[in-house]
Amino acid sequence: MAILDEVDPFIGTAATRLPPASGLAATWWWPKPQVGNTHPGATSPLGMVSACAYSGAYPTGYGRYSKNIQGVPEEMFETLQTSGFTHFQQSGTGAIRKYYNYVRVTPMVQPLDDLGEAWPLHDETAAAGYYAATLATGVRCEITVGEKVAVHRYTFPESRSARVVLDLSCGGLAIEHGRTVPLRAYVESIGHGQAQGTVVLEGVPLSVHLEVHSPGWRQMLWHDRRLIEGGTRLDFDSIRQTTLRPFGLLFMGPARAGQTVEVRLGFSLRGCDQARENLRRECECGESEPAFDIIRARTGARWNDHLDRVRVDGGTPARRQVMATALYHSLIKPCFGDNESPFWPASGPFAFDVCTMWDIYKTQIPLLMAIAPNRATDLLESLIRVCEEEGNFPIGYRMARGADRFFRQGSALAHTALADAHALGFDGLDWSWALVHMQDDLRRLYGEDFIEHGLVHPITHTLDLAYAHHCTAQVARALGDKRLADELEARSRLWVNAFDPSTGLLRDSEFYEGGKWNYSFRLLHDMRARIALAGGDDAFVAILDSFFGFGAGAVTQPGRSPTAAEMATGYMLNRFEGLNNEPDMEAPWAYHYAGRPDRTADVVHAALTWQFGTGPGGLPGNDDSGGLSSWYVWASLGLFPIAGQSLFLVNAPAFARAALRVEGGEFVIETNGHRESPVGADGIEETPPAQYVQSATLNGVPLETTHISAKDVHRGGVLRLELGPEPSPWGRSVRPPSLSDARTGGGTA
Repeated sequence: MAILDEVDPFIGTAATRLPPASGLAATWWWPKPQVGNTHPGATSPLGMVSACAYSGAYPTGYGRYSKNIQGVPEEMFETLQTSGFTHFQQSGTGAIRKYYNYVRVTPMVQPLDDLGEAWPLHDETAAAGYYAATLATGVRCEITVGEKVAVHRYTFPESRSARVVLDLSCGGLAIEHGRTVPLRAYVESIGHGQAQGTVVLEGVPLSVHLEVHSPGWRQMLWHDRRLIEGGTRLDFDSIRQTTLRPFGLLFMGPARAGQTVEVRLGFSLRGCDQARENLRRECECGESEPAFDIIRARTGARWNDHLDRVRVDGGTPARRQVMATALYHSLIKPCFGDNESPFWPASGPFAFDVCTMWDIYKTQIPLLMAIAPNRATDLLESLIRVCEEEGNFPIGYRMARGADRFFRQGSALAHTALADAHALGFDGLDWSWALVHMQDDLRRLYGEDFIEHGLVHPITHTLDLAYAHHCTAQVARALGDKRLADELEARSRLWVNAFDPSTGLLRDSEFYEGGKWNYSFRLLHDMRARIALAGGDDAFVAILDSFFGFGAGAVTQPGRSPTAAEMATGYMLNRFEGLNNEPDMEAPWAYHYAGRPDRTADVVHAALTWQFGTGPGGLPGNDDSGGLSSWYVWASLGLFPIAGQSLFLVNAPAFARAALRVEGGEFVIETNGHRESPVGADGIEETPPAQYVQSATLNGVPLETTHISAKDVHRGGVLRLELGPEPSPWGRSVRPPSLSDARTGGGTA
């Protein structure tokens, strides 16, 4: 079976529903929303456009759930329903306060007055690049997308007055403060079956060129659900929440049973002419010829190419499906609109839906660098341009003006990706110019206080900024600026100010989602000094063991609408949140630096087994725009990227063999002694057998360390791992690199 056929876009679309965990995983506590927040709609790999059924539910516009911040989500609707099909959905995010769902297209056999009514969905199917469902009205709806286009195909029942309605006023969600209202808009009919329009939302002009293939149908503008006979253009200025009335176009005529109507939409952030050109370029067939199957095949081929860049052998059918879908979710965002920036006129990549660096810099960006290096370069080029135009590197960047959003999550996170890219020799970037912006950005927002005082609250920003100084120093040193590198490196040692030597944990502070335990196990650039600060290897391992629940009893997860007391009791556990929280993604690998890779294996394989599954409830929490799914991909391969250090840590993989298609050819992870997880009568994996690395070779040379350089992966080669059922001495003596050793410490306040 091709990996494309193993993808299930429905994974993560519903509240978490996994088999009850046992062993170590049962001791973890998940306070954040227990729902993947993905959608099953049509997408293109890292493309600009997505399309899916729209109910107004949180946070993608698809599904049944209301806004939630903890526990099991509450339902807005009893059944899956839709009022049409929208575009530009988020994927796996939480409360980002920018929900898109623009340009709603609704097939109807009812009067226009019924627009906005929701109909139950039946017979849903989805694949990479394709989504379909049948409305309760009997209309079969299919959608596919290209990079900048969407094509809808509607098969109608017999009707004397069928309609396809375009609503340009739609945006956001049906939750409090979730609606997006255009500031200005226009729409016009430009000939039989053709129309165009632009809506300006949060400073961004989104243009669409529309072609509807419905012979003999009439087309009319409408406003406030009233037809405008003979009108060809509507203009709206200074729209406010209280003055907005729905507006758009409709195409109307008789339909015989089984008749199909194709709707093509080209999008652009640079005007209707470019939207039309985007549609012409991707839909190369004639105006009277159907484009749906052509676009679907091309997008399917793009997905097949991208998904084929990571191949695994072995594993149960369920685990292979989860792996394929995790890779799929890792390649939906960010969105790339080449030559589409609405904020600067130059050509080149424009990346949005970087939602957010806090979610993706540890796992997803390193994955893009490995298997989609050209797009990784484009992302960095776009971020540099954003910094140049808007004043700072964004933590999150959406289809909206303003790069200073999400600054509470973290500081200077783009520096990690830039340092990795430079170490890997990525060309196509002006590195001297990049260094200018990296250095300048260190002084912005919380950075000025860090430079003046060596400490900033929230305390996690002290770690971010110290690490960013280290990353910037590496680029400066490589470019020959020793004075700047030394200055930055000295300041990078101030991470030590964030910790309380009496506890070995971070100092008390405010924390963005989580607490000091979750954030205390960041993989810093000086882990030897970090471990020494905690009292040495044994003391550090003891703290980690407590965090991960070794020897602890099972806990009860928050249910629906958990009480404040229930949540407070859970937080007092100071426990690993089981990948339900971004800071926890790298924590299992902290054991490597204390000489206990066996403990890493215990935690990682418990997570792979008990926190991911098939079906709509198969994710333990928000997919975080692909960050969580990228974690699953790396963990299954037995590798973990240390962002900013151009380094991979090695662990026992979940598959007998895997191969990454990288720029240098293929990087293969082979095992000997790998044992498959047993499967019960119900098809569910039982507790996996313990597996630990006994010895390793890289390209035939014995590997005594638990790490390899990112260059080793990117140039291709063979990592061979001997596995066994018991922990071994491998990895106990030689540790991953640190800025200093335990004798010199990590700097002073």
